[in-house]
Amino acid sequence: MPTALIFGAGGQDGHYLSALCRTRGIDPIGCSRSSGDWISGDVVDRGFVDSLVREHRPAYIFQLAARSTTRHDALFENHAAISTGTLNVLEAARMHAPAARVFLPGSGVMFRNDGRPISERDEFAPSSPYAVARIHAVQAGRYFRSLGLRVYVGHLFHHESPLRQPGHVSRVIADAARRAAAGDPTPIKIGDIAVEKEWTFAGDTVAGILALVDQDDVFEAVIGSGKAFSIERWLETCFAIAGRNWRDHVHVRSDFVPEYRRLVSDPATMTKLGWAPTVTLDQLAAMMMSTPGHASPA
Repeated sequence: MPTALIFGAGGQDGHYLSALCRTRGIDPIGCSRSSGDWISGDVVDRGFVDSLVREHRPAYIFQLAARSTTRHDALFENHAAISTGTLNVLEAARMHAPAARVFLPGSGVMFRNDGRPISERDEFAPSSPYAVARIHAVQAGRYFRSLGLRVYVGHLFHHESPLRQPGHVSRVIADAARRAAAGDPTPIKIGDIAVEKEWTFAGDTVAGILALVDQDDVFEAVIGSGKAFSIERWLETCFAIAGRNWRDHVHVRSDFVPEYRRLVSDPATMTKLGWAPTVTLDQLAAMMMSTPGHASPA
């Protein structure tokens, strides 16, 4: 049975990817900084990464370890986990598993964004330390690809699940709606609800990741739904499920300045590869309303 080494196995995407690998006859070997049913270790530790890849010589390597925040105070943490961690993974793969298929996630926030659908062919224009780190990692992947390593880059757009950690707007809203349904009147404060982004199910996103790495013609692609919905639409959907009016439970911050007004993908390349999301926004809201988030940091 082929093996897949998954760095960041404790996070949302690592969880769904591990489960999907098992259904595809791939043995997932997880690694995470957080405690859990996986190997404990940090992708920033070059010696640890090198020994892990040398020991398992996997057929697949997924570098999902990251701190998924765009805040400036995470500048060096993002650089360490994403930029340095990716270099550690790529060099270990080159040395010990040169036939492996290596996956690196890019992000929609790496690109110049004027509100139009973004494809993998668009220009990079970082607006946060997180985006800078992602660009570093993608460029490193391109360099190692030139050395003969099979490096795949999937530029991921927003995707959610019941495993989304507290603090993310999708999770904050779903949890507030659940509390409102139980009679808790405590309001929440959120930013600009006119902002539009994608609301793809994480299980669909990791299916796209596997679809990308299991072929040999395309090495970079946007993985997204191509459908943007406003935060207000998410509010309406979650609170409708709860049988409540969101306006009675939400304070919208007038002083909030969003990073973007609209962020949406052009998934034409992945569509040609036969992949498309299957879970709708309404279905995703129902899933997230059913249980609070509990994924660990990657």
